[in-house]
Amino acid sequence: MRIDVVTLFPEFMAQSAALGVVGRAAERGLLELHGWNPRDYAEGNYRRVDDRPFGGGPGMVMLIEPLRACLAAAKAADPAPAPVIYLSPQGTPLTQAKVRELAALPRMILLCGRYEGIDERFLEAEVTEEISLGDYVLSGGELGAAVIVDAVTRLQEGALGDAESAAQDSFEGPQGLLDCPHYSHPAQHEWGTVPDVLRSGNHAAIARWRRQQSLLRTALRRPDLLDEGQLSKADRVLLEQARQAVAKDPTP
Repeated sequence: MRIDVVTLFPEFMAQSAALGVVGRAAERGLLELHGWNPRDYAEGNYRRVDDRPFGGGPGMVMLIEPLRACLAAAKAADPAPAPVIYLSPQGTPLTQAKVRELAALPRMILLCGRYEGIDERFLEAEVTEEISLGDYVLSGGELGAAVIVDAVTRLQEGALGDAESAAQDSFEGPQGLLDCPHYSHPAQHEWGTVPDVLRSGNHAAIARWRRQQSLLRTALRRPDLLDEGQLSKADRVLLEQARQAVAKDPTP
């Protein structure tokens, strides 16, 4: 997969791409990440990429022409078609379903704004869609771009050490449930004990416990994600048993 990022801070993207899963994916040839700086395409001695907004008000607005030239260069670097995605608080909220959709693309271009934003005419002419991380505002789109890069990269075949890791994540699967709790060594600790079932070696019982915990955690923390009418009879039984257990002993 190839991802091009139009940003005033390409070094930020380069640093984030060198770490963890994304860095290993790049080393294996599963990901190509390229940064494009609009300032490199600006004219004049000051390489200006922004100016004051019409109508007055605080802040600056990124100019059309440097962005236009920069985006044209990014598009020309590879013949594969690519949607242009603008990271914006006004965009559609990012979900795991959207991540899966993006991960299936051969290429995408991420557009990072700064200051008060980007000239609306550029957005209307060049942007395919806008995506938001949530209902809050950041100083620029780079963090959002880094999130998308990480999220789609880990879904590329061969990016993770275990192919099952992504399939068991929160929001995956047909119901999109939250993940179950996880434990590691030591089994006994001053903060608690690992549940007996996870040490039993009974894989069927472990799978059942994990499914039950996933159902319960979703019901308690994100009930908006849980459509109980769509659950199987077995899942409904597991969830009701878990709820009864919590009602009897609410202590973790």
